[in-house]
Amino acid sequence: MSLKAHTDKHNADFSRFADSRHWTLQAAMVRQPRTIPGPSRLSKILSNLKAAPRLELANLRSLKLTLASRNDHFGARHFLKEDLPRIQWANPDLAIEVSKMRKSRTEGWHPELELQFEDGSKRLLDLQDKWSSSIVRELMDTAGAPSWSRWKKEAAAAGRPVLPGEENEIQKRTKSSSSPSLQATTPDLSSEPAIPDLSSLPPPKTGAAAVLP
Repeated sequence: MSLKAHTDKHNADFSRFADSRHWTLQAAMVRQPRTIPGPSRLSKILSNLKAAPRLELANLRSLKLTLASRNDHFGARHFLKEDLPRIQWANPDLAIEVSKMRKSRTEGWHPELELQFEDGSKRLLDLQDKWSSSIVRELMDTAGAPSWSRWKKEAAAAGRPVLPGEENEIQKRTKSSSSPSLQATTPDLSSEPAIPDLSSLPPPKTGAAAVLP
């Protein structure tokens, strides 16, 4: 093959490669249809932090939550996970301390929330057997800002729960109080006839003696 023919073949091959590359780039540059992304984890967290009502406290310096690290104090643990971040969001200058302690099944100490006010006074809230919504409401009734009182009045006027999830607690309490107690369903055995004492009876007859009078 002559040099010219070889050069022409090389140029032709390069032209085909360039054309194919051009179309590949054009295909890649075609705008793909956009899809609407779902809510991100961050947006969900922000939505929860900003949810109404705003848990703004007044004249409070610090909070200290003491609870079991596992297997108990479920209302306090739910309060720690769901509600305490909202309190910190609404009160960025508030000092919050959480003390998780080991608790065996035989120990009977209660979870508690210690409030320290700006004037140095303290108040201790017992959280035993309380739902997280009850804990939030007790805290806000104790140290809530004026906005909390306004929110409660608006909720009462509109006929809605003061706190999300509070209606579930009310329904469960109503169901528990209306269900018959174990004492009511347990039969009274005091009126049953007494079982005779068979230890004083003679032993049963055996053999021929059993058929004789």
